[in-house]
Amino acid sequence: MIKFLNPTGVVKPFSKYSQVASVPGNYRWVHISGQVGATPEGKLLEGFEEQARQTWHNIIGCLDAADMDVGDIVKVTHYITRSSDIAASREIRDEMLDGQTPTSTLMVVAALAHPALLVEIEVIAAKPESGKAASAEKAPTAAASKPAAKSKGKR
Repeated sequence: MIKFLNPTGVVKPFSKYSQVASVPGNYRWVHISGQVGATPEGKLLEGFEEQARQTWHNIIGCLDAADMDVGDIVKVTHYITRSSDIAASREIRDEMLDGQTPTSTLMVVAALAHPALLVEIEVIAAKPESGKAASAEKAPTAAASKPAAKSKGKR
């Protein structure tokens, strides 16, 4: 079972995501390339919200092709080109993830591969090898409240 944690020894997440995803060894991993706001026919949608929603539909399609769903997402990396779209990006992510809180990184970048692209999202997902639906477990924050011990070895 995937465990999502928000340890008390680190900063609280700034929106709905987890700081840590712990995945057991018997899981199958899927890495989804950066998806953008283009339809299956290749039409690039206009406007941030339209592109972001289509990007998530593309991600869900990729997950489906791998026999997975949003509940199997472990990590999301968002690239957006305008800081003014941060709130909308988080809102659409939360809507499309339907309550799931995988680990997440959001970066505002100067540009993406095509000048009209406003958002690109890549995803990493994991599911038990047996094919049974992955059930994410939210562990209490106290479970990871101690900071990691510092290594005394040489680096």
